[in-house]
Amino acid sequence: MNLLIISFFYKPDLSAGSFRTTALVESIEQKYPSAKIDIISTLPNRYNDFSEDCKRIEYNGNVTIYRADVSTKFSGILGQIISFILFFLFAFKLVVGKKYDLVYATSSRLMTAFLGALVATIKRAPLYLDIRDIFIDTVEDVFPKKMTVLVLPILSVIEKFTITKANKVNLVSRGFLPYFESKFKNIPYSFYTNGIDSIFLNKIEKQSPNIDKDKPLSVVYAGNFGDGQGLHKIIPLLAKQLENKVVFQLIGNGGRKKELEEQLNELNVNNVEIIAPVTRVELLKFYENADILFLHLNDYDAFKKVIPSKIFEYACYNKPIWGGLSGYVVNFIGDSMHGAYIFKPCNVNEAIKAFNSIDYDIQPREKFIHLYTRSNIMNNLADDVIALIK
Repeated sequence: MNLLIISFFYKPDLSAGSFRTTALVESIEQKYPSAKIDIISTLPNRYNDFSEDCKRIEYNGNVTIYRADVSTKFSGILGQIISFILFFLFAFKLVVGKKYDLVYATSSRLMTAFLGALVATIKRAPLYLDIRDIFIDTVEDVFPKKMTVLVLPILSVIEKFTITKANKVNLVSRGFLPYFESKFKNIPYSFYTNGIDSIFLNKIEKQSPNIDKDKPLSVVYAGNFGDGQGLHKIIPLLAKQLENKVVFQLIGNGGRKKELEEQLNELNVNNVEIIAPVTRVELLKFYENADILFLHLNDYDAFKKVIPSKIFEYACYNKPIWGGLSGYVVNFIGDSMHGAYIFKPCNVNEAIKAFNSIDYDIQPREKFIHLYTRSNIMNNLADDVIALIK
């Protein structure tokens, strides 16, 4: 059987989509060794200051990876549009003359899913969509109102075409279900979340950290510095109020990095260190040396439906998770994990209140880890995908 997998990010790029798709391909290879897989992705582009050499075409047994060069001198929305146009052209050129038994597309941005729907329609193949975000919700919250008035009607048409073409839709968060059921009632849905990769499982700590009360606590965040994370709205004031108590290490990059740095300078904050993106192996060292693991999502309605993938990494460490979150994920954490101290996004006073309530004696989160081991989740997703062919 011939499978086509479309994922804008793939290894060695650093993103939740890359880690997720890589794990899925590994599961399909293991469970269905006769399957021939074409992967259409991009050269590493998530962060400008992180790159890792890889081939544009890579052959690995029955798996062939095609990576598009979507680099552009433009940034922001225009840069993203140009990148997706390059990705579209690259993909359509590749699939000419090829036959596929199934098309799988994973998408946090609607356009990758749309590309999958177009290719599946042209190839008359079943379509499995893996939806990692509700793009229209994000556009409504993040984009200027004048722009959304023009863009939303077009995006709604694209979304309707994309979802109705799917034979099966997986939602990485059950928080997405009310949105999709209200619009697309006759679509079969599944719920295979993100999970914990083996690189973190191998590093599970058996002992709680030893806290040195005479030194500032080390608070680590790793991820994007975009509008979705809203670090620029919480870190400067929070760090200023916790001077001499904590040192923040923020690992990553993103569209709001400049604004974050400007506000740190304006407030003369000296307990925040911004570190360029690192490999996952290097990231483990930061996690191991941290006293607290931090995450934050901006105070937008769109983010009240998601489960941040970072939670699954953090869960492996017997350390407090300190997070600005709201909506579905708060209940998700409350039902399945201990040792998490949650505050309302962008609220410095609540963040400090949560910080002051932290108990550093965190026992291993064995139940959560068992439920959300990535390989188990991806093995089940692989079976669900292949079932469309049988």
